[in-house]
Amino acid sequence: MNASPEQPHAPRVVLGVSGGIAAYKACELLRRLTESGHRVTVVPTAAALHFVGEATWAALSGRPAATETWASVHEVPHVRIGQQADLVVVAPATADLMAKAAHGLADDLLTNTLLTARCPVVFAPAMHTEMWEHPATQENVATLRRRGAIVLEPAVGRLTGVDTGKGRLPEPSAIFEACRRVLARGTQERDLAGRHVVVSAGGTREPLDPVRFLGNRSSGKQGYALAATAAARGARVTLLSANAELPDPAGVDVVRVSTALQLREAALKAAVDADVVVMAAAVADFRPAEYATGKIKKVDGVEPAPVALVRNPDILAELSAHRARPGQLVVGFAAETDDVLAHGRAKLARKGCDLLVVNEVGDGLAFGLDTNAAVVLAADGAEVPVPHGPKEALADTVWDQVVTRLRAADAL
Repeated sequence: MNASPEQPHAPRVVLGVSGGIAAYKACELLRRLTESGHRVTVVPTAAALHFVGEATWAALSGRPAATETWASVHEVPHVRIGQQADLVVVAPATADLMAKAAHGLADDLLTNTLLTARCPVVFAPAMHTEMWEHPATQENVATLRRRGAIVLEPAVGRLTGVDTGKGRLPEPSAIFEACRRVLARGTQERDLAGRHVVVSAGGTREPLDPVRFLGNRSSGKQGYALAATAAARGARVTLLSANAELPDPAGVDVVRVSTALQLREAALKAAVDADVVVMAAAVADFRPAEYATGKIKKVDGVEPAPVALVRNPDILAELSAHRARPGQLVVGFAAETDDVLAHGRAKLARKGCDLLVVNEVGDGLAFGLDTNAAVVLAADGAEVPVPHGPKEALADTVWDQVVTRLRAADAL
């Protein structure tokens, strides 16, 4: 694919690259940024150039890589690069680089750029698990997030050598999507910065035997859109994914579950320190009373025995009734096929949540699509209709309503 020509007013992106083995993956991120028409200036650290050379960055970006504070001194690069950027993304961001950024150190061109940038800044960490989990790193991450920077959660997977764990650089495609969402918000405030949000997505499956289950048609796309947009707005996001076959959003901590009981356990655990819990997953109301350890066989001439069902716990009602912390907001979803608003209002009262997103489902509606339409009902009586459009747009409307209520609570 040929790179898209730069437009006169194309977003100006600074791609900072620090010295980790994952630096080679930044080449793919750079390609995606340039092919989508962004003007990209690569600012690698001296250590990064040991992994990927300056010629590679220049060839892929179509412009010289900025490597030296003392090069082109008359243009004051240590000031101008950051001042003129619409977005700075550092991928990979090592523990050392984030420590310098958190403490305002500026001993090279990249750290100078971070100090002068007044645009959104995204860090995509990559390091060994022990380094990520070290209290010093966690304090630095918290400091950066408190100042409004977006620090993505690292992925879980293979690290260098034989090590496996949390600390892997998110996939370049996912980092690109995160950058796209941040750029789409422009200079809007990262109004979920410093907040921890929990989002459930997908549909639970209740096993009948080793090969069969009771389930539903939820794809998880709306929940994933909620998680991704929350990350773009600065939140630390925990995504409880129930059988969704979607790529992990960059910077989101993904917890995989299958059944309603597993989702309940994960939700209660994640909600302990959450500011907001959004239950967008389609949870099975019932599960088989008995699980057959072997495949249930068809016997000629014999009708199958009826499947006895038992009720699953009402996770949304439980979370609403027993808030894990004062001021915690709980948001539910209601998929209805008829009398949508009437059923939605009744469910809002019954569940006790703060907001309920009601949408109509059925043939050709909502499930598996990239678009949705809904009405956001509030316990205070407000009703916000969201016209048919991308699921990202509905997600942003939900977060707008959440932020309004968080700020009102903070003002009390």
